[in-house]
Amino acid sequence: MSFFNELARQYIDGEWLTGSGSWDIIDFNPYNGEKLCAVTVATAAEVDLAYRAAERAQRTWAEAGPYARRTVLENAVRLVGERSGEIIEMIIDELGGTRFRAEYEVRAAQEFLRAAAGQTLRPEAQLLPAAADGKENRVYRLPVGVIGVISAFNFPFLVTMKTVAPALALGNAVVVKPHQNAPIVGGGLVARIFEDAGLPAGVLNVLITDSAEIGDTFIDHPVPKVISFTGSDRVGRHVAATAAGLFKKTILELSGNSALVVLEDADIEHAVRAAVFSRFLYQGQVSMAANRILVDRSVEKEFTERFTAEVRTLRTGDPRDPDTRIGPVISEFQADALTALVDEALAQGATALVRGRTRGNLVGPTVLTGLTDGSPLLEQEILGPVALLIPFDGEDDAVRIANDSPYGLSGAVHTADAERGVRFARRVVSGMFHVNDSTVQDDPLVAFGGEKGSGMGRLNGEAAVRAFTTQRWMSIQHGRTAFPF
Repeated sequence: MSFFNELARQYIDGEWLTGSGSWDIIDFNPYNGEKLCAVTVATAAEVDLAYRAAERAQRTWAEAGPYARRTVLENAVRLVGERSGEIIEMIIDELGGTRFRAEYEVRAAQEFLRAAAGQTLRPEAQLLPAAADGKENRVYRLPVGVIGVISAFNFPFLVTMKTVAPALALGNAVVVKPHQNAPIVGGGLVARIFEDAGLPAGVLNVLITDSAEIGDTFIDHPVPKVISFTGSDRVGRHVAATAAGLFKKTILELSGNSALVVLEDADIEHAVRAAVFSRFLYQGQVSMAANRILVDRSVEKEFTERFTAEVRTLRTGDPRDPDTRIGPVISEFQADALTALVDEALAQGATALVRGRTRGNLVGPTVLTGLTDGSPLLEQEILGPVALLIPFDGEDDAVRIANDSPYGLSGAVHTADAERGVRFARRVVSGMFHVNDSTVQDDPLVAFGGEKGSGMGRLNGEAAVRAFTTQRWMSIQHGRTAFPF
């Protein structure tokens, strides 16, 4: 566990420091319970140190110019490639992800870093016409300054990189607070990669701590101008309210309750494969996962038989075993909560077509049907391997059910007519929707984000440029303005 112990510290102003808090965050392997490392938490004093370091370093980093910044990002791409084997092992150990899932995350992080390297050259100044003679209007797109990033546990290396990389590329400095279930992969590892890539001290800082120690200090500190948060809608609402009162911009990537819809003309075999992947990737601990699988009643029997047969083949166990498809959920608390949710649904009349056993943090896949209207399970995010099958009668009914959720992050529809799928997708209130594919999609060039309780703002591509820069108007009067007094 040398990698974990080496990175189990705070990273502030280019130095690896021990936190000054009075307690430790213990990082466990969720599969076997092995202790990976202990991190003494950062206090509010260290939050201030990190933000002040970022504030000092940001101006020099911005003035270094896009080509210097691009070199650092390109170095980071190379280092992730060279160290991919080590990173994959760390993801398996800290997160309980299968090897396939870990490899997927590392490849995706590389793509986002590569895209960010290109974004260093993106911000442009505009020359706009002016109503007054002899006047010139320029609009510059400049870095916002310092950005606070609160990352999630489920894809922490990717989620942190897809925010940090474009923010750095555009000339900002960043302070990251990783999730306490992923302090190394989502925090210390990212800091080490950029440190070795040549990023100047202070431009990126990592604080491993918890709100129980620092309260709202990470959000309401005067230095950061933007807070980027990935996590639950419950916490996201608090982040938004706190930041709004201080006129800080927020980018919120929150909970999901996505629907994968199978119309009567769909390729059933393909739809089944997409649904299994969409629901059970990383044990279902993905905000874009297909919580609800909606199937036209005319093909319900065929789909259900094929889907349940496929789910029964999913092996639950050691994430290091190449045959394992479902590893452990992130914690014992989560395992117990999932078991209670299923028990409650069954008590309310639902039927378990497949019922997985819970053994420690291993939760086998479950498929439920027959949920009653208004069931709490239909309206909430389920971070675990539990699929809900819901029949519908025609497109209008499917749209109604898909929209009957407080969330609107992702979704998918399967049909033989792609344009029919597009028309269907336009009727669903969701930040992202996919035709004949999985609900779990991400692309460095395409705006990523949700509607309703699934968040606010967008990341990736041009959306990241808008999120992490500000516009400044400067006018030049080359003649003489005739003032009225």
